[in-house]
Amino acid sequence: MRIVVQRSKYSKVEVAGKLVNEIDSGLVLLVGFTEGDSEKEIGQLARKVANLRIFDDEAGVMNKSILDVGGKVLSISQFTLYGDATKGNRPSYIKALQSDEAIKLYEKFNAELNKYVETLPGIFGADMQVSIHNDGPITILLEA
Repeated sequence: MRIVVQRSKYSKVEVAGKLVNEIDSGLVLLVGFTEGDSEKEIGQLARKVANLRIFDDEAGVMNKSILDVGGKVLSISQFTLYGDATKGNRPSYIKALQSDEAIKLYEKFNAELNKYVETLPGIFGADMQVSIHNDGPITILLEA
């Protein structure tokens, strides 16, 4: 399981020109799954995201979590996180989990994270347009 975490001032996801979800201050997650991922990784990474201290405290030091600042999470499924371009120029996605299995894990991850912080999803498998106003920029890669 891989998650790209981006601290955001404002972000939104649209499908076919229609707004699906949006957040003000918070985190945008790009979430991908691979063979062997399970609920163990889901719980571990949901806790990690909720407690990741990448928001500024009063001294301007990244010492606060999303729980401390009261933001929201925009969670976007992204199988391309498992793209492998080591051979040639066209990435292979064979390491990405098949969509029928990945959607179950994606929904479980969002439900688990939602226990900590309001989590708004994109639409799994859709052609999404994601606008991210990355704050910092702060981008962290988490993997389990």
